Amino acid sequence: MILLAPAKTEKAISRIDAENTITFRVRNNSTKVQIKEEVEKTFQVKVQAIRVFTTPIGHKHAMIKLTKDFKADDISTKLKLIA
Repeated sequence: MILLAPAKTEKAISRIDAENTITFRVRNNSTKVQIKEEVEKTFQVKVQAIRVFTTPIGHKHAMIKLTKDFKADDISTKLKLIA
């Protein structure tokens, strides 16, 4: 499992609506290709772009932007991030 947990910060939640982007904490050794494949398989969506970053404490996060055909709102609702 590459996706560890969705990010629940205020900034990550605001990106769901504003940018159609959902942020996940991911395994430190995962690649963008692996992240894309797992997101598309798990949530049956198409990924447009992925940006990854590592926090100062060493946690790797991926900001996953979905294509216009899919809504990050739907994923966040399934994960109970927003109601």
